[in-house]
Amino acid sequence: MVVAQNLSKLFRLYHRPSDRLFEALPFRSSRRHTDFWALKDISLHVQRGETFSIIGPNGSGKSTLLQILCGVLTPTSGRVAVRGRIAALLELGAGFNPEFTGRENVYLNGEIMGLARAEIDASFCSIEAFAGIGEFIDRPVKEYSSGMYVRLAFSTAIHVRPDVLVVDEALAVGDAIFSNRCVRKFEELKAAGVTVIFVSHDLSLVKRLSDRAMLMAHGNSIAEGTPSDVVNRYIGMVHERNLIDGHGSRRELGAASFRHGDSASRILDVSVMDGAGNPTHVLETGAPMRVRVRAQFHRAVSEPVIGILLRNRLGTDVFGTNTRCEGVRLGNFGEGEIAEVDFAFDCLLSRQTYTLTAATQYWDGMSQDWLDDVVSFSVVERKGVAGVACFSTSIEWRRAS
Repeated sequence: MVVAQNLSKLFRLYHRPSDRLFEALPFRSSRRHTDFWALKDISLHVQRGETFSIIGPNGSGKSTLLQILCGVLTPTSGRVAVRGRIAALLELGAGFNPEFTGRENVYLNGEIMGLARAEIDASFCSIEAFAGIGEFIDRPVKEYSSGMYVRLAFSTAIHVRPDVLVVDEALAVGDAIFSNRCVRKFEELKAAGVTVIFVSHDLSLVKRLSDRAMLMAHGNSIAEGTPSDVVNRYIGMVHERNLIDGHGSRRELGAASFRHGDSASRILDVSVMDGAGNPTHVLETGAPMRVRVRAQFHRAVSEPVIGILLRNRLGTDVFGTNTRCEGVRLGNFGEGEIAEVDFAFDCLLSRQTYTLTAATQYWDGMSQDWLDDVVSFSVVERKGVAGVACFSTSIEWRRAS
């Protein structure tokens, strides 16, 4: 369990190194620094076995928060309580001696974490196999690539049997195979009751792994809640090119989890229909479906783009398209005019619940109106296939000698 109450962190910024010395002199009263608050009154409570992710733009205070949670930095105000053994992978290069071999660094880190030599011996084969760096395990880590380095560091961190695992964007340098291996390991750790706190710019990973998420900007906590809602809030901030202070969100329409755009047009209605054009919230796999988006323009717009995005129940993007992708130009619309666009395709989805996001945009991709998860619908199918897609499949077989 990890609890943080009203954490704030102040850094003093000096223009020159000598300014620090002059300011310390007793007969000098002039102030030679500027105050920078990296964190401002951050509180969080992460339960045992919970996976909690932190997202936000660069410079928002995410790494500073993790360093305070791990005890690397001391907060200017507030307090932190961590119950259990904590393992951290904060940044590439932290915790390993570049002159030591990979094997020596594994033992060094294990002993720092309080493991006996016999415990490290018992885990070493698993650590080596998970890292998958082969004969480089006995080479100095200064010869490693960034990917090899983080693979060994991550493998070591998860095999010291931590109660709390803290990861700061370290998986971004891994290849696809290693990333998938890490995702499965995160799921195993969660099932074993390990608390995981991680920072990532991979929003699909945040949606897949997290129980809760927090959005940070300018050292503040902007939003906290379900991963899907927090990620949608973050995407809205990015699209608007504007870091809001927590009071500027627009959520007044319907069931949309978040809405953003410059309001040159506004979406009036989003409908899911069957092949006959009848509104529905339940579709059968393989059946034709239609999504209708109606939008009204509040000022003249040339060549608008209207699009849709399907997500599964975990918030993972499944399929998205728009009129520009499909080679359809909508022409020019004047103030007050309404555009109605139908997207027709076969429902090649597996059995689960999906949400529909709709958007109107300029030709360059900037948002006029974007509604996240405004409509939900369910898909039923009889075969019980795995995954999110259900392709029409034929099977040929023979008895081979």
